[in-house]
Amino acid sequence: MAGAPLTTAPPTTKQVATLAEASAMTVSRVLRGDTGVSADRRARVEAAVRQLGYRPDALARNFRHGQGTGTIGLIVTTLANPFCARLALGIEATVAEEGLRVMITNTAGDAGRERDAVRDFSARRVDGVILVPAGADQAYLTEELPTSLPVVTVARPPAGFEADSVLVDDFGGAYAATSRLLAAGHRRIGFLGNPPSVYTGSERYRGYSAALHKAGIDPDDALVKRGREDLASAEAAAAELLALPEPPTALFSTDNHNTQGAYWALRHHGAGATLAGFDDFDLADVLSVPVLVVDYDPDEIGRRAAQLLGERLARQGAGALPPRRVVVRTTIIAHGEDRGPARDVS
Repeated sequence: MAGAPLTTAPPTTKQVATLAEASAMTVSRVLRGDTGVSADRRARVEAAVRQLGYRPDALARNFRHGQGTGTIGLIVTTLANPFCARLALGIEATVAEEGLRVMITNTAGDAGRERDAVRDFSARRVDGVILVPAGADQAYLTEELPTSLPVVTVARPPAGFEADSVLVDDFGGAYAATSRLLAAGHRRIGFLGNPPSVYTGSERYRGYSAALHKAGIDPDDALVKRGREDLASAEAAAAELLALPEPPTALFSTDNHNTQGAYWALRHHGAGATLAGFDDFDLADVLSVPVLVVDYDPDEIGRRAAQLLGERLARQGAGALPPRRVVVRTTIIAHGEDRGPARDVS
């Protein structure tokens, strides 16, 4: 019976390495013309490439004729954040197929350490940089990096510097979650978030506010706590909201630290407010209060960032591309049943 033709995935560097009885790094060195590989190993790799019909992807093509080191620099704000850890895994999985390496450094959210990390990677002659910005301005990159070195920013667009970026739909996710709370009958919805200077916190507050405005509700400053970036400060801020004469019946938070801090405040106060916030987290599905999670795939963000970087590397000397922005969509996951506010607070 006739049907659609079968398709198979293209061969990878790992498959070439297995057939040639060589390491993935040796394959990568052969592909980029490294003269330090022995003639015997080079012949085995070249034979395996021909047999499998292997074609290097956008990242590997850069190293066949150039002086690439085969290393990508990744700068994150904190590896303690599950987002950064999974982002790194997504990037590494994408470039490892071509025998490339990722060097990771952590800035602890400090703009000065970010600049030092950029300077260090430049000195090490990495072939590209993927950056989760800690500061609000990346204009310094013009001074610290060669113009030919591609940069991709993640989680916030670059400011003062032109580069590709991969973002989460921060506004849309916050808007959708707040709208779900409103549809369940909540009218007093508290907000726990990052500082206004943080792009993600600003966009998520904008989405929260837009949903309230659409429902005919003006955001109440008394219900908004911004600038909380750890569990302890988030818990204290949530406790202040729950102690109000008219406490919120739901809380929206901009990240999992704020959500978890809010949960502990609810536990200690015996309150039954609904929680909603960005980032899924362990045990969210077994908490004693309903939780709406704005979820997305950090691994996908890493893969997309690596792909953008690879396209830049492949086009070096072939004409510049304009800065590109990729936005990764979010979904809402509901843990527990939200029956709406326990009392009328309108």
